Amino acid sequence: MPSFDIISQIDLQEADNAINQSRKEIEGRYDFKGSKSEVQWDKKEIIILGDDDYKMEAMKNILQTKFHKRGIDIKVLKFEKVEPAGGKMLRQKVLLQQGIDREVAKEILNNIKESKLKVQGQIMDDKIRVTSKSIDELQATMALIRGGSFAVPLQFDNMRS
Repeated sequence: MPSFDIISQIDLQEADNAINQSRKEIEGRYDFKGSKSEVQWDKKEIIILGDDDYKMEAMKNILQTKFHKRGIDIKVLKFEKVEPAGGKMLRQKVLLQQGIDREVAKEILNNIKESKLKVQGQIMDDKIRVTSKSIDELQATMALIRGGSFAVPLQFDNMRS
């Protein structure tokens, strides 16, 4: 039976490149001269350290711009609350969202069911498998998902006929 998977993944190498470009821009910008502002990255989360609210907002914008230019949807960046870091510094954690969580998966499946397409969807860990007897129905489902607006960027993988 034909099927495909709906996934949400990011290319970590491209994310690393975007973060390195952000660091270089922050080091070179005139408004950051003499600042202790920096971007830290440990492959799971990004930590933005800044001197004041202006620099925090500027670094957030730089990071989003670099991710967008590298072809990564900025929906993967989940900015947490800004908190004091000691020594008049501010800290903000930025999580990279990978995988589809349960709530978003249920929302996607509800959209598929409401479309009255003859397909079945199944949540499998952090992805959704969609099956049907007809490849045309699967392609219509892909078009439906592409046209939708969800909290995470979605890709299609593992198309089987």
